[in-house]
Amino acid sequence: MDAGQVGERIEQLLGEMEDVDKAEDLVHTLMEFYGAGLARIVEIGGAPLLERLVADDHVNGLLILHDLHPRSTVERVTAALEKVRPYLGSHAGDVDLLGITGDGVLRLRLKGTCDGCPSSAVTVKYAIEKAVHDAAPEITDIEVSGAVAAEAGGRPLLPLQALECPVPAESA
Repeated sequence: MDAGQVGERIEQLLGEMEDVDKAEDLVHTLMEFYGAGLARIVEIGGAPLLERLVADDHVNGLLILHDLHPRSTVERVTAALEKVRPYLGSHAGDVDLLGITGDGVLRLRLKGTCDGCPSSAVTVKYAIEKAVHDAAPEITDIEVSGAVAAEAGGRPLLPLQALECPVPAESA
């Protein structure tokens, strides 16, 4: 079970309990207890152990949850975007990180063109979202400057108007 599933299950269970305040207090107390234990492990193990812990997807998520990750959200998002840049470049595109709001909304600006248009834009969108979610699960939403109307799920699409489809040189 991943951290997202655990969080959803905790929310579900809290909703089913009659004394929600006591249940939330219990969860908060347990989180503090386990967070303090994880902090001690990181402290005792030092930098070499911390780097090994960061490399493990499950433990990495716990480090983020307990604010023990050695890299900031901006650093992790920047690294994630660097990983997808070669893919974006293959579609003659790029992305700029504009910032992260206090409530965890990532603001991006998509640049360039695509090769193959609408489906490529959707593929680029999902590549960026997956990379960001994997690196920084605390990001609550992604806004792209100039985004088109929201999908049925309420999330904005990457701006198709920014992804102009050039006519290949062979066709001109």
